[in-house]
Amino acid sequence: MRSDPTGLHRVLDGAAVLPQAADRLDTRPDLWPDEVRVRVERLNLDAASFRQLHEAYGDGDKVRAAVLDIVESRGKMQNPLTGSGGMLVGTVEEIGPASPLGLRVGDRVATLVSLTLTPLVIEDGLARWDGGSEQVPCDGYAILFGRSIAAVLPNDLPTQLSLAVMDVCGAPALTRRVVGQYDAPVVAVIGGGGKSGSLSLAAARAAGARHTIGVVPTEAEAARLRPTALADEVVVADARDPIALREAVTGAGGPADVTVVCVDVPGCEGGAILATAEGGTVVFFSMATSFPAAALGAEGLAADVTMLIGNGYVPGHAEYALSLLRESAGVRALFEARL
Repeated sequence: MRSDPTGLHRVLDGAAVLPQAADRLDTRPDLWPDEVRVRVERLNLDAASFRQLHEAYGDGDKVRAAVLDIVESRGKMQNPLTGSGGMLVGTVEEIGPASPLGLRVGDRVATLVSLTLTPLVIEDGLARWDGGSEQVPCDGYAILFGRSIAAVLPNDLPTQLSLAVMDVCGAPALTRRVVGQYDAPVVAVIGGGGKSGSLSLAAARAAGARHTIGVVPTEAEAARLRPTALADEVVVADARDPIALREAVTGAGGPADVTVVCVDVPGCEGGAILATAEGGTVVFFSMATSFPAAALGAEGLAADVTMLIGNGYVPGHAEYALSLLRESAGVRALFEARL
């Protein structure tokens, strides 16, 4: 079989599907000409997947066993319930002669493509992970394709911090692009105290937002977000309650011209739509989003809003997210507190 830059040659399903949609991937370490093999040192599970695993199993040993089972059975880390995965950090150990990625053996990189489409083998049984955090120290290897994306880790930031930022770097880049299409808009970020949310608040302000609203689920999160000055207003609301979310955003200076959804729980579609002004835009970055619910909900509410799926990739997204971390003491403080 000839290799394909999308990784189609690694799919073991009978049907012709791309690696992300596949049930199982071929994880053999031998490379096709355009592939790269990375020695993995740390995984970063995405928030929706980790939350589901933690709520389903609770005990760290059981969470660890569940992750091992997923990777062993599927050849990749793709939570079967959330459909999401995460990303990884590792060191390039072999490069195919036709790889277009521009990497060198020995480069320490973060993959900027999802673990849901990355062939992965874990060789240490996750012995150093207690199952209690999104970041997973491990030893194993992963395969990158011709159309994969990887960024060399910066020397001025700790690895865990860089990984946490790169895991969500698509959110601030797309937020900047969308906010820049409006003239001094009001921007609301649902989940503004989280990783993608705090970066999106910083990006919105840098892109010209005249007023930013950070929505968080608890007073404890509000107390952490307010001192950072990333949001002009910080409000507490359950994003799953559409009326409460609408009232919170409206009372804080909304409705929003741009609403960015960064929460990792399902059921937030209706509230985000109601919190957005006519002619506005809702950007859904959460892997817990039901896109049928969003589309049908907007139709049922007669809401004239544009809805975007944050696909995690915008050219230059990693560099931009790292620059926000370096330039914003508030963003960095929130990230370091989570680590």
